[in-house]
Amino acid sequence: MALVDFQICDRDLSEAQLAAYLQAEAIAVDTETMGLLPQRDRLCLVQLCDPLDHVAVVQIARGQTDAPNLKRLLEAENSVKVFHFARFDVATLHYHLAINVNPLFCTKVASKLARTYTPKHGLKDLVQELEHVELDKSAQSSDWGNAANLSPEQLRYAANDVRYLLSARQKLITMLQREERWELALQCFQCIPTIAQLDLLQYQALFEH
Repeated sequence: MALVDFQICDRDLSEAQLAAYLQAEAIAVDTETMGLLPQRDRLCLVQLCDPLDHVAVVQIARGQTDAPNLKRLLEAENSVKVFHFARFDVATLHYHLAINVNPLFCTKVASKLARTYTPKHGLKDLVQELEHVELDKSAQSSDWGNAANLSPEQLRYAANDVRYLLSARQKLITMLQREERWELALQCFQCIPTIAQLDLLQYQALFEH
């Protein structure tokens, strides 16, 4: 994994890291948790990557309820936060760290709108097609709770989940604009924080008859 810069942060970004990330027009973001239910499963890591391939992995401690610099970054209006399946990450960040992510871009939603020729919209399939890189997902289901002793494989997995998102975003924007679905995509992205709130309140099938 040839990274220009890879840093592990305890509980929050430093002031210098925050200042550097705030210069970027877009930031790739991902989270690692102990499971898929925010009310039960704690947040363990938040990964970030900027257009210069600077990756930071922020370790979130058990019981931690805020990360002020991370909050400033993820709520900064001048920077688009890019996720894959933003719905889950946005809900998790809000529930555990009181972060209201804005503005955002979801590569999974964008993929489903643009890549209608395939049913495969997972990150691995998306990156393989658009970036010609095969991601190693073997560490996907692993114990992220022991942050001080994460394996090289876990750290590589965490970094790779963000380092291709910004390039994929640009290619998806081109496809969406070409197919005249870009404005629709923007409207979908604006709905994601509301959908995340509904998920946290455990509403299901709200829009069905």
